Amino acid sequence: MSQHESETGTGTVTAGVAPARVRQLWHLLEPLHAVLYYAPEVFEESEALGYDTKERWPSYFPLRAAPLGAVGAERVASAFYSFSPRMVAEHIDCAWSVASPEAVLAARLRGIDRAYREIFGERVDSPELAEAAALARRAAEAVNSAGRPLAAANAELEWPTIPHLQLWHAATILREHRGDGHLAALLIAGLDPVESLVSFAGIGAASVERFESRGWSGEEWSAARERLTTRGLVDEDGTATEAGRALRHQVEQHTDQLAAAPWQSLGQTDTDRLVELLGDFWVTVLSSGLLPSETTLGIGKVSTAPVVNDRACCSSHHWL
Repeated sequence: MSQHESETGTGTVTAGVAPARVRQLWHLLEPLHAVLYYAPEVFEESEALGYDTKERWPSYFPLRAAPLGAVGAERVASAFYSFSPRMVAEHIDCAWSVASPEAVLAARLRGIDRAYREIFGERVDSPELAEAAALARRAAEAVNSAGRPLAAANAELEWPTIPHLQLWHAATILREHRGDGHLAALLIAGLDPVESLVSFAGIGAASVERFESRGWSGEEWSAARERLTTRGLVDEDGTATEAGRALRHQVEQHTDQLAAAPWQSLGQTDTDRLVELLGDFWVTVLSSGLLPSETTLGIGKVSTAPVVNDRACCSSHHWL
């Protein structure tokens, strides 16, 4: 079976969407979602609720966790995975005494509405954005959320009525669906939360200093590196071995496979059309200066397949 085909539940072979396209759609949609954590308009809405916005973490955790409800730090740490449980507890233990999850959900939509209007200007009401929103919503509504807590929590929320908010909501469901699948791939690879970061830093996805933002101590990082060294996955200086690179490659391939179903449902033609529509909005978000130049997701640095021949796949921005 080729990479452009997939099997349905009945065993019938049908035309599918290539893994490189699946990864490209993540690259395109992730910035549209991530505006939530960097836009000044969202910070203003968060501050109005009572959250400290001098740095982004006090609002990041409730903004992302709110769809789960007023849950405690253990469940948030489980769903977010790569953050130190201490860091999660620091921000979640007091989060719902500042504002309820319902208030946070309303605030994040107000903030995204304002941010998108500022970023996209008149194009926020364009037919191209409305068409992209409709296509992305179809993909998001096809998500199977079984075993994917963050995707399920966001999918259960009521859809916004305004197209640009529908686009953001769809991007959020799809990125959390992919993220939940990525955690499954890490578990299969036998990488615990801090080991997942050490191994990712080992292949150059981001600097060790950038990964320190996840809250692990130097002792925890060193202990994880020693465990990976014992497994033959990294050298003593933390650089990935050939086996370590192969394992991370396998994780990324598995993640792409687990993220493919919504795009298979949307179909090749409509998926290609969505890529075409998103390109200019993707460029506009990256050009806004809101997103950092380096983050912990490895976008632009980690690839599992040849790049699809679209300009929207190619960027020197290594963020999120």
